[in-house]
Amino acid sequence: MIETVGGVVRPPPVETVPLAQAHSRILAADIKADRDYPPIARSLRDGFAIHAADAPGTVSIIGETRAGEGRQPALARGYAVEIMTGAPVPSGADAVVMVEHVEHSGEKVTIPQAARVGQFINRQGAEAQAGTTLIPEGARLDASHIGTLAMTGHTGAAVYRKPSVAILSTGDELVDVGSTPAPHQIRNSNSYSLAALVIAAGGKAVILPVARDTEPELLSSLEQGLRYDLLLISGGVSAGKYDLVKPCLRQLGAEFLFERVKIQPGRPVAFGRIRDKFVFGLPGNPGSSMVTFLLFAKAALELLSGRREPLLPIVEARFEAPFEHRLGLTRFLPARLGENGSLRHEPWQGSSDLPALARANVFLIADHNRESWVAGDSIRVLLKP
Repeated sequence: MIETVGGVVRPPPVETVPLAQAHSRILAADIKADRDYPPIARSLRDGFAIHAADAPGTVSIIGETRAGEGRQPALARGYAVEIMTGAPVPSGADAVVMVEHVEHSGEKVTIPQAARVGQFINRQGAEAQAGTTLIPEGARLDASHIGTLAMTGHTGAAVYRKPSVAILSTGDELVDVGSTPAPHQIRNSNSYSLAALVIAAGGKAVILPVARDTEPELLSSLEQGLRYDLLLISGGVSAGKYDLVKPCLRQLGAEFLFERVKIQPGRPVAFGRIRDKFVFGLPGNPGSSMVTFLLFAKAALELLSGRREPLLPIVEARFEAPFEHRLGLTRFLPARLGENGSLRHEPWQGSSDLPALARANVFLIADHNRESWVAGDSIRVLLKP
């Protein structure tokens, strides 16, 4: 089981998927080496297998070996075998000299320089020994993991089932994305941006119908959302007259683990548990919703997916121009990270400014106790998925 703040998260059921469908899934069992890798000593270069003690000097060539051939006869002192990259090294040979570094004439090869024992030989078991763990349970499978599974004879992978995540947007001002909104209305963009973030984090997104700002409708929608493994609610979590999400969650028995954080955007984010389900109340502005998902909900989703150690993708960057912000809150602000590592703050009109968010590829992290930075100063940035 995976320990979390305020409770225990049990990994979801296990299923087996073909290798072609295993990328980005969470592995449910350790993958161990079925034999030594490599299973025999192999050459790392095209050249000649020799006794290192014979170099420098001239030796006789007694044969050739290439990748795909079986073990070769033992090599005696004073002799060499021409060898190709990946070919098995004859027993007795303890070095390979590159073809570019010798003088080859007929059945003789002259080695002008000393050879080091073991040079250009990938010894048996050097990559992994039989029975050792190659991929630990809980790893999120990438291309190298898929290759390792294939190398060890797996046609499929035992992975944890993707958790289902209900996404519930609230608010009387919301209309469907296919509608033409009146001036006082907005299209429901949050449900779709959150669904994209859920899928990128390894979950199955289920978009619920918008809940209006009435207690009966909201309670009904919340009950529907609690049928899934995780519930994300967008909007209605502040302290206004029609912000009904937290009161309705309390009616359903919610135990809140936190209800506010010292960040901007996203200060009123809430996290709680109802029975055996976890619930996030995310602020309704798009920037707030995205930031609080990345900081809090993504880690919870990854734990529910079976991942052991969720990590925030944070790197260092350097400002290309001066930057200032107000003290008091840690701010996550849209910015553009260039290929050369330089960072530019993306001007925006606040957390409802989706066009600015679309121009950004990171969020700069302005610490609560630092007011200004000059060009060239380093700052942490949170990568956008």
